[in-house]
Amino acid sequence: MGCGARPRNFEVKRAGYDNFPEVCMSTTTLPDDPLLRERFSELKPPLAPQAAVIEADRCLYCFDAPCTGACPTHIDVPGFIKRIASGNLRGSALRILDANILGGSCSRSCPVEVLCEGACVMHRLNREPIQIALLQRHAMDAFLAAGEELLTAPRASHSVRVACIGGGPASLACAAELCRNGARATVIERRALPGGLNTYGVAEYKLSAADSLREVEMIRRMGVEFRFGAGVETAADLEALESEFDYIFLGVGLGAMERLNIPGEEMDGVMNALELIAAYKTRHIRQLTGTVVVVGAGNTAIDAANAARRLGAETVYLLYRRGESDIPAFDFEYEHAKQEGVQFLWRRQPTAIRSDAHGGLLLDTIQVRELDSTILPIPDSQFTIACHLVVPAIGQSPFMQLMRELRKIEVNDGRIVANRATGQTRNPRYFTGGDCANGGREVVDAVADGKRAALAMLKIAEAAYA
Repeated sequence: MGCGARPRNFEVKRAGYDNFPEVCMSTTTLPDDPLLRERFSELKPPLAPQAAVIEADRCLYCFDAPCTGACPTHIDVPGFIKRIASGNLRGSALRILDANILGGSCSRSCPVEVLCEGACVMHRLNREPIQIALLQRHAMDAFLAAGEELLTAPRASHSVRVACIGGGPASLACAAELCRNGARATVIERRALPGGLNTYGVAEYKLSAADSLREVEMIRRMGVEFRFGAGVETAADLEALESEFDYIFLGVGLGAMERLNIPGEEMDGVMNALELIAAYKTRHIRQLTGTVVVVGAGNTAIDAANAARRLGAETVYLLYRRGESDIPAFDFEYEHAKQEGVQFLWRRQPTAIRSDAHGGLLLDTIQVRELDSTILPIPDSQFTIACHLVVPAIGQSPFMQLMRELRKIEVNDGRIVANRATGQTRNPRYFTGGDCANGGREVVDAVADGKRAALAMLKIAEAAYA
């Protein structure tokens, strides 16, 4: 099975995706790439102005608005849609941004089928749900294209100072909410570009790096400061931040992808899913050929497999150790992968990666079966796939190295322990949110976490200065 091994026309080294050479330090733009744009055309094109008004007019503007309740940031969905219907796009965007500063990114990356649109009352009427995500994108795109700026409160001489470690959605939301209320916020990001997974890890056909950075630029204009290439690796680094800032927000996300722990995993031509997605989004991989095997069946694995197809790989296999009914990816993601031409190999487990005589790879697998939820190999079921790239995508391990340095902060089951309502940890000066606190949920959940933490800090600071 699979095509024979052929020499690769790309070079892939096993370097963490954080370490790819970047376009330019401290920039919030990326050069346009017409080829990338063509290959990663959007899954859902934007609504034309007239179509947006027609769609907005379908909304029943429910008083109890189950769509709003289903959104982790509780955007006033009927409110922003009604403004679109009346032609007030700016007012619509401001209503969205009141609740969710990353409303543009979330309109593209959220699994709305299981959130706002999944809760739409149109389902009860056996009608198509309102296209909430596309309407939200319509308003936000107009706002960002116009270069609109958000008003912020004046900074008082005693305004609280907060360091937000990590440049992803949780830290961005926290920093924006702080600046909006007159506080001082600095985002500290070890990589060259801000945005976290919005920039580096969400599939380009859902959310482009350029769109992520455009939103970050709006936040920068609010007064949020950014420090790029500033790693926080030790307790000493944190102590330096403690002397400069009143509070520290930990939005460090999750750690590296889990390893396969099989022989040959260190070979060139083995690149985990986040490395692959980051590499093409930052213009470091523009083409693949031959056969690619993705190991895993979560949403990130699906994104990587689809990316490999769009980058030119003739054959892409997604190998999973369980059956079709057990995949952790959303159903709509699975259906999309089939439409992209991804082929699925069920109940297969990799055992080794070898090189062949032609510069390709050989992935050895074995067929498995489940017994009481335990995966057991089937004897004499060895199977080899000739391929050019192996992409492990079996989940992310918690970011624990830094956490071990934070002896004053409690970590349980790979998550930072914090008050869910405020994000405050056992150390009163440390707050947290996003994947490192919730275990790895959606972008919109990280935004909600960051905003809650910011409001909690502001409330404490207000009480202190009262």
